[in-house]
Amino acid sequence: MASFKDWFNEDEDDIFMGSPKSKFFDVSREASKDIVEEEIDKIIEKLAVLEMIISEGKGESFDINQYIQDYTLDNMAEVKAMKKGLYVEFTGEIICRLDS
Repeated sequence: MASFKDWFNEDEDDIFMGSPKSKFFDVSREASKDIVEEEIDKIIEKLAVLEMIISEGKGESFDINQYIQDYTLDNMAEVKAMKKGLYVEFTGEIICRLDS
């Protein structure tokens, strides 16, 4: 039996299990449109807050998109792991809402 860790690190091309990203989109296609819209709105709000925090005190010439691109290039493995974790988190949020 595969452990959670195995699922989290699974092959992106495994058609039977799928990646955290593919599972998120599978769940979001099957869930109610209202639930998915509300959860995506929460994601956008979280992103807005994080961008505001990062940009705080940096001045008008600060380019957040360049900052994010540079950070991603310097920390690719960690970013990929975090991205998978966030897909799992967001999928869980949608699934939890299905019972309510």
